Amino acid sequence: MSRVIPTINTSRLTLRGMRPEDFGRYAEIWSMPEVVHFIDKSPWPRSKAWAAFLRNAGHWQITGFGQWAVQEHRTSQMSGQVGFFYGKRDLGEDFDDFPEAGWVLVPDAQGLGLGFEAAKAAHDWFDRVVTGRLVCMVAPDNGTSLNLAERLGYIHLRDAEYDGTSVRLFERRSPPQ
Repeated sequence: MSRVIPTINTSRLTLRGMRPEDFGRYAEIWSMPEVVHFIDKSPWPRSKAWAAFLRNAGHWQITGFGQWAVQEHRTSQMSGQVGFFYGKRDLGEDFDDFPEAGWVLVPDAQGLGLGFEAAKAAHDWFDRVVTGRLVCMVAPDNGTSLNLAERLGYIHLRDAEYDGTSVRLFERRSPPQ
């Protein structure tokens, strides 16, 4: 099965499929302590980044949706990633059976509204092409991502524990009005 990953342009960003030459930057992003602080226990080694990089590419092929590379128009490098995936995290049928949204930006791209711009563009695409309920998982002390989830129309589903850490689970049944 072959799927085409759409390219989405906003006023400041391009959301595009990840390319083989992106892997070095991808691994660099996931090795940054400031990036993984709310996501994982420690920065990722290249081997873990490689497995995730391939998983992102394969997700588009299997499901027809996935994560895009976020690239600012002013640079040729990735600034992060945004999109959707099936995490299958063993958190229950009310969470695992639905596409999960995720977003990551490098520190120097944060605080500029780029996260919302990228996530809104991705969600607009999802609402047109795939449709349906979405979920996301956010660390309870990650105020920036909690705010972003709320702005995107997510509502609190429940609190849970994932990989030994407290997390807050959200759902989005439809686009915000």
